[in-house]
Amino acid sequence: MKLRKACLYKVHLPLVTPFRTSYGLTLEKSFYLLELYDEKGNVGYGELEAFPLPEYTEETLEGAKLILTSLLLNEAQGQNFSAPEEVSEYFRWIKGNEMAKAMFESACYDLFAKREGVSLAKLLGAENDEVAVGVSIGIQNSEADLLSAVADFVEEGYSRVKMKIKPGQDLSYLAAVREQFPNLVLFADANSAYTEAEFDILLKMDHFDLAMIEQPFGTRDFLLHAKLQQKIRTPICLDENIRELGDVQQAYAFGSCQAVNLKMARVGGFHEALRIAEFCEKHQMTVWCGGMLEAGVGRAHNLALAARKEFKFPGDISATKRYFKEDIIKKDFELVNGKIHVPQGVGIGVEIDYKALKRFTKSTETILLD
Repeated sequence: MKLRKACLYKVHLPLVTPFRTSYGLTLEKSFYLLELYDEKGNVGYGELEAFPLPEYTEETLEGAKLILTSLLLNEAQGQNFSAPEEVSEYFRWIKGNEMAKAMFESACYDLFAKREGVSLAKLLGAENDEVAVGVSIGIQNSEADLLSAVADFVEEGYSRVKMKIKPGQDLSYLAAVREQFPNLVLFADANSAYTEAEFDILLKMDHFDLAMIEQPFGTRDFLLHAKLQQKIRTPICLDENIRELGDVQQAYAFGSCQAVNLKMARVGGFHEALRIAEFCEKHQMTVWCGGMLEAGVGRAHNLALAARKEFKFPGDISATKRYFKEDIIKKDFELVNGKIHVPQGVGIGVEIDYKALKRFTKSTETILLD
């Protein structure tokens, strides 16, 4: 496969409701959509998931876009890729910048699937036609607001709920949800909001029968996570720590966690994500597909990955309407009996709604690659 042209759209999609985590408030999904053309006229799509500010990881939206346009696309000129995994290996010398690389690599995977006339899910070795999904709830202003939000999502059919927490908005909030929903699959995501000084607070979370506690400590910490996992019955899940397979291997060796929130965009693309998923299954670690408020293209990529056999725990994918009144794809993803159908069309299996894309696009850029 040879690449001929790339088009970039800077898109701003308003969220249905603001999404609050321990590190900030998000009002809209800002991202770049990449169209990548091959020599046969096929078009592959990738979505850049880096946030505008370096709050989640050190990557930023504009910084990752710069890496894409000034380095990745330039390096790809004249290259002839014969398999999708070659893309990741070709750029392995570039340190970090996982989300920039994932955007480019995922568009290439879409292209290879279209060249072979198969769905992306099939190209990735997925076996499932539908995926059980959960929902992530941002930090609410009060326990009453939280209970109302959980009730709404349970009524919609979500059987697994993740709630964001931070010091001061944790134990009483968890207690309130558990009391009202005793059988709900529930867990907490701290986004690195805690320190060793709050160990006792985290230990008390054992009382709430949580499926896991996600990322309580810093994004480069394995030691404190291991110390906590030794003392707590609830499984610890790592998210921001995991950038490559080596991080999972280190976490496993240290006993830092029992579960991994695997985000394809955070680990540099599908090739590395598959290596991590296979390692987790081999070593009996729970692996599930996380989300980054993806729009339709990123959501389609996540569903294709989550349809593989390693992903048995419901991921943070959710239906389109959970986040957006209007997306940039023609057909929204819908929740049916707690599951979302995996696109079976060629490639990512969704069509871009170019009228909607135009309304939400602030700028465009075209780069010739031949």
